[in-house]
Amino acid sequence: MEGGRWWQDGIGYICYPASFKDSDGDGVGDLKGILAKLPYLEELGVTFLWLCPIFDSPMEDDGYDVRDFHRINPLFGTMEDLRLLLEEAHARGIRILLDLVMNHTSREHPWFKKALQDPMCEERSYYIFRKGRKDGDRLLPPNNWGSFFSPSAWERVPGTDEFYFHSFGRGMPDLDWSNEKVQDLMAGIASSYLDMGVDGFRMDATAHLAKDMSFADSPLPDEDGDGYVLDPSRFSNRPELMGYLQEFRRKALKGRDALLIGEVGGSIQPSEGERMARRGQGPLDLLFNFDTVWNNGNFGSIGKKDEEIRTDVMLLKHNFSRWYEACHETCDMPLYWCNHDHPRVLRQYGSREYRKESAKALLLTLLFLYGTPFLFQGEELGMDDLMDAPVGDFLHDAGTKEAVDSYRKEGYSEEEILSFFRRTGRTNARSPIPWDRGEWGGFSSHKPLFPMNHDHLLGVNVEDEEKDPDSVLNFYKEAIRIRKGPWGKIVREGRLEWVDWNHQDAFAYLHRGQRNLLVITNMRPYDVYFSFNFQIADILLHNYEGVLLSPERVMRLRPFESYLLAVR
Repeated sequence: MEGGRWWQDGIGYICYPASFKDSDGDGVGDLKGILAKLPYLEELGVTFLWLCPIFDSPMEDDGYDVRDFHRINPLFGTMEDLRLLLEEAHARGIRILLDLVMNHTSREHPWFKKALQDPMCEERSYYIFRKGRKDGDRLLPPNNWGSFFSPSAWERVPGTDEFYFHSFGRGMPDLDWSNEKVQDLMAGIASSYLDMGVDGFRMDATAHLAKDMSFADSPLPDEDGDGYVLDPSRFSNRPELMGYLQEFRRKALKGRDALLIGEVGGSIQPSEGERMARRGQGPLDLLFNFDTVWNNGNFGSIGKKDEEIRTDVMLLKHNFSRWYEACHETCDMPLYWCNHDHPRVLRQYGSREYRKESAKALLLTLLFLYGTPFLFQGEELGMDDLMDAPVGDFLHDAGTKEAVDSYRKEGYSEEEILSFFRRTGRTNARSPIPWDRGEWGGFSSHKPLFPMNHDHLLGVNVEDEEKDPDSVLNFYKEAIRIRKGPWGKIVREGRLEWVDWNHQDAFAYLHRGQRNLLVITNMRPYDVYFSFNFQIADILLHNYEGVLLSPERVMRLRPFESYLLAVR
């Protein structure tokens, strides 16, 4: 397999192992299941896989709470299964990235267990412990910082006056990256997998490695009245982060050709991102922010009705544009609509009523922007959220459990809470891949760990879509084939220009090169009109039959109609 910046022309696929394919009938997907479906991924056109966490874990946060970085979770298989997957994937020209949890461990990790047992041991310094504050007879946490999964970011150590810090769940204590020993340990873990043949890492929660070590109270208002404030500036994308990542790259990669992707969240500016991912200089090769994920008001929309959720097309264009302008000359960029932490893109920006049309339109719109595309498993089938799931189906997720309790205390009705999680819950993306119309969608012979989306009985499954020439799956295959061909060079090197920037409903852009490539997409579930001032040389891809172009060169775009055009 050739080296260099191989991801520039790659097609990434985000694989959530527990929900991809179960090989042993226990209801949980595994490495052998992924191995069995490599031909499917190869035919789809995928060139590298990002595997969500496969390390040993008590699964309080579905594997993002790692108990042992040097052991594969028995639910997913063995280290030998990983070696075989690497060998077979590489033989098919598919690279493998592992999800490396950098910010925290499980509270069941031997380091943390020893840290609790012996306050004087070295492992105690791997984590963040602070004494609580006295308020009369009460012992309060060290400060007012809130966490992403619970009101307070601190958990008291039983029987003591000390607390440990967790930016996520209570079961995931944060590592102290200001400790060089922690930096060395994490670099050593990464290096051991690179030695095995792993091609790189998506590094989870990268943004949060550096903390405000003064641990002073946040001055932000306590809006919930519980005494805690979620203030990302205290532990997100802080100045010290760059140095930590530069040292990690130097120690872990040792000059090897590997891809490092950092998850930097939604509070980073493009100029900061450019420094972190600058080719040949930054510590990262690609970085994921969430700026284009929630552009319909879904995030934090508890209490809203479904009909109030509407794609902000102008905001989408603005967010793609500002990152492109800041980064394209000096950085490689990832392209994605969603991942395992978000609702499915069909529900975010598409339409259940126009499932085929919108799923195809969203792919085409994303795939031909500047950058490396990442598809989340199931997108290629046009999978939808869990529209009929009860609240209990969403409580599998650690963050959701905390949030449901909080919303109930705040007085939201069960109907409001259910509606909110049906359109925002992380469990939506973790529903199993349906391979056929069987009882469990061909995913397993046993009831799956995560709830099934029963649309597989209506044809939303691999077997049916492979047979249907007009399916979302076959459209994906053709679109990816075009993207990987000569047009890919124009996408990568041609200047990106926005077409009819002020159009509130259409998302359109042009790549100028030896040949000009134009994408036009209606992002609405109704007809819109688009002024067309180009001469069509070729229709490369289109998700409807026929072209509706009037003599006045005004194009009528049907619901979610999308074109990929060679133009003059």
